[in-house]
Amino acid sequence: MTLSAHRGRWFVIKLGGELLAPGKLAGVAEAIHAFREAGVRVAIVHGGGPQANELTRRLGLEPKQIGGRRVTDEAVLRVMKQALAGEASVDLAAQLRSHGVNVVGLAGVSAGLVDAVKRPPRVITGGPPEPVDLGWVGDVVGVNCALLETLAAAGYVPAISSLSGDAKGNVYNINADTVATRVAAELRAAKLLLVAGVPGVLRDAKDPATRLPRLTPAESDRLIADGVITGGMIPKVQEALGGLAAGIEAVHVCGAGPGQLLAEAAEPGSSGTVFAAA
Repeated sequence: MTLSAHRGRWFVIKLGGELLAPGKLAGVAEAIHAFREAGVRVAIVHGGGPQANELTRRLGLEPKQIGGRRVTDEAVLRVMKQALAGEASVDLAAQLRSHGVNVVGLAGVSAGLVDAVKRPPRVITGGPPEPVDLGWVGDVVGVNCALLETLAAAGYVPAISSLSGDAKGNVYNINADTVATRVAAELRAAKLLLVAGVPGVLRDAKDPATRLPRLTPAESDRLIADGVITGGMIPKVQEALGGLAAGIEAVHVCGAGPGQLLAEAAEPGSSGTVFAAA
């Protein structure tokens, strides 16, 4: 299927914080230009894990994750505000602007863009057997699609950091893959592209040649249980599967190198991993 077949539809691109360093977004900008020329609307959701980890350590704290998910106490929440809504958002907008992409950086808390409630304790894959309270971490309960539609209609690309909130003024740190999946589902997106520092889901995390072009839910669950998919890739894969269940037409994990994102969007499984229902 050609890109023009998706005219008027949304592609949601999730960018990991490791991609926001100088010189790493040329391939993403290339793809965004091609998408928009084909009449596709684009929204970005970004993380900021490396930036947050660096700032956390500079403040004398130690980052803590369980099953690839960050534990967020009040001190860490302050760090996330500075790292995600500050450094990561500004660097993303500046880099994409240098490639001619008009990005509007937004926190999920802005104008109720991503509404959330505090997540109750729950068992985490890859964590202990008992339920875990991750602190100031939320679950998405709503997305202000009208704001995203307004920005797209005016020619802008919204870029959302995964800090979300509620009408009482609470702010929650949410995994960026989770936010991207919910945003894509609410927009009825044709594609959710989870862009990472690796070219897809790998059978051997150290060998890009072991990329898996296509995964079903059953295969994904087996690879997690067997310890092939580990760490931060676990929530990414789980959100990809959740995206399929929520009605997103195609969910991909792919790299950000020159041509990679564009090739994967045009020909699923050609340069990344595409998730299929069966």
